[in-house]
Amino acid sequence: LYKFGETVSIVFWTDTWRPESFFDKVKKNRQNGMHTLCLLDIKVKEQSLENLMRGRKIYEPPRYMSVNQAAQQLLEIVQNQRARGEEPAITEETLCVGLARVGAEDQKIAAGTLQQMCAVDLGEPLHSLVITGGTLHPLEMEMLSLFSIPESQIAPDAVE
Repeated sequence: LYKFGETVSIVFWTDTWRPESFFDKVKKNRQNGMHTLCLLDIKVKEQSLENLMRGRKIYEPPRYMSVNQAAQQLLEIVQNQRARGEEPAITEETLCVGLARVGAEDQKIAAGTLQQMCAVDLGEPLHSLVITGGTLHPLEMEMLSLFSIPESQIAPDAVE
């Protein structure tokens, strides 16, 4: 893939904090026909609010956002925008590319719809997600077809 726009970070949501502001960059990139690289959240050496307030140096186990979690959050943003009467920049059918452990011997790459990204199994972290910019060059399409998500790679419990 080439023609990348601004990179965005997708963070873990909490009960009280569910930012959608990064989605404006996704929209701008798509309007300009550019792909969006989404860097996914990493939580290491984080303290719980209780431990932080009590001054205890006890840390939560590390967490790494998966492509599945990022795709689910993106779909929720799409639904929220529709509920507000807005036209979302992407849909369930938007072509995306899931990446895991790029450069390692066990790297995985999967191309499919945003909806499929909710169920694809890319294994261990670290993951990233690319949201395509809309129209793709024929060479991009040819290359992505090599990484098209086969049904066997979709978790059985995720298929409705």
